[in-house]
Amino acid sequence: MIGVIGGSGFYGFFDDDAQVIEVDTPYGTPSGPITVGTVAAHPVAFLPRHGVKHQFSPHTVPYRANMWALRSIGVQRVFGPCAVGSLTPQLGMGTVAVPDQLVDRTSGRAHTYFDGGGIHVSFADPYCSQMRDAAMQPGVVEGGTMVVVEGPRFSTRAESQWFANQGWRLVNMTGHPEAVLARELEMCYAAIALVTDLDAGIEVGAGVRAVDVFAEFQRNIEPFKELVRKAISSIDSAQACAECRSVHEGMRLPIELP
Repeated sequence: MIGVIGGSGFYGFFDDDAQVIEVDTPYGTPSGPITVGTVAAHPVAFLPRHGVKHQFSPHTVPYRANMWALRSIGVQRVFGPCAVGSLTPQLGMGTVAVPDQLVDRTSGRAHTYFDGGGIHVSFADPYCSQMRDAAMQPGVVEGGTMVVVEGPRFSTRAESQWFANQGWRLVNMTGHPEAVLARELEMCYAAIALVTDLDAGIEVGAGVRAVDVFAEFQRNIEPFKELVRKAISSIDSAQACAECRSVHEGMRLPIELP
């Protein structure tokens, strides 16, 4: 099964025959019920990242519960479509980009299932190469590095300029710990990023407003959903890739994975 973690615009992702599943986890209740349907003959599970009523801010999303819930119903691969700010004029609003690296600038989020046992997961390449390849549909660009900030505020101009000067190209608030939790659960994961704004450091006088971000996301939501559907249809493997399935090889885990 393939998982999709997305925003409110993805609620109409399936036909009317989709099934709604309520799941509880050792880490609490996920953001919302999981809707299971079919896309291009693939069983797909959709989970609303911010809740059905968008009640969770980026720093309060129950990430551990969300990823555990998906894994517990059989999800092995996950696409994480998300809204991002651009740190370079080359990635304008409406661009869809697939990042290949991640920088974590969050703080205070529960970001692991392993609070003991000496478990250290490999995370040099945070996104599954097979999932990234599937997401690289016509018109999608290589996104480079995505820096994840704590939120819910947007970056200051100085922060944005700092990020851009590092060569990072995208800024987001939800990509971590989503990606590393998927890795700990031996699931393939790739982010698919829709640029909704030019971050504060790109041009003098510019700034980011939530109302503009939401409006830009809604303007692009239908083609964005169709792109995610095409990415799902491009996956031909029956299970998670060997690399993501074997990240704990040789290690004895302190907990049993679902």
